Amino acid sequence: MITPTRSHLLSHGLKNFLSKSNLTHPQKNFTVNEHNAEVRAIMSTQTQQQSFGFPKSSSAPGEHFEPRQTATSEDYTPDPSKSIKLSPARQRLVDDIIALYSCQPTVERVKRYTPDCVYDDQFVYANDRYKMAGQWFALPKLFKSSINESYEVIRSDDEIIQFKNKQSWTFRLIPKTATITGLVSLSLDPDSRDGEFMQIKYHKDQANEKDYSHEGLGFSFKKWQADNVVKHMDTPELKEFEADKLAAKEHVRKYGTGKEEGDAPKHDFTR
Repeated sequence: MITPTRSHLLSHGLKNFLSKSNLTHPQKNFTVNEHNAEVRAIMSTQTQQQSFGFPKSSSAPGEHFEPRQTATSEDYTPDPSKSIKLSPARQRLVDDIIALYSCQPTVERVKRYTPDCVYDDQFVYANDRYKMAGQWFALPKLFKSSINESYEVIRSDDEIIQFKNKQSWTFRLIPKTATITGLVSLSLDPDSRDGEFMQIKYHKDQANEKDYSHEGLGFSFKKWQADNVVKHMDTPELKEFEADKLAAKEHVRKYGTGKEEGDAPKHDFTR
């Protein structure tokens, strides 16, 4: 039996849509500087986790912060006991993202993204915060509930926070719950990554071992739906992000394939 991906769930729910708390996690009390120093020490012994080479300036649009990667396995089952301990500021960021996945959108949580952010998964390519807000505020209309079963932070450094995520989704119109896993990569905004309210430049969610080629009919559809879903929304909170439609953007970067040959080095995320 094939386990459905979250993107497949969204696809089914979106057709119906268009046609008609935070959990607390006790954490070691690191300061931001202490945390970053510890991470650098860990990273020096983990050669597998190479730098993505993101820009040092926040002025570069979100497209410049895309993490490219393939995996040796599509199994992203988290093991919370192995999760990297985060600084309080980083934990608050992850808590807000988990809350968004759990159908609990707020204006403040969506502000975790920069105006020129990119969200990229199997079903969505949203290239500004206005479109991104439309996606998060649409979820409660599509799903009766979304529960985070567990997650495991596997990387946390100056460039990125990555975690394996396990989420259970229940449709509003279909009495069915599906539990799925994925790899979430949050590329950090250089200007805010050492502050108390960190922001995200690029959010990628991968449900299998491949990356995204950004080509073909499948990509055209996921970009089309991100461009258009927000037009069908009457959620008042979206007005907060209307100015983000004018955020800096660049042409979509195309790679020809979602395999290693598409500038996506292979990593073993099972360790």
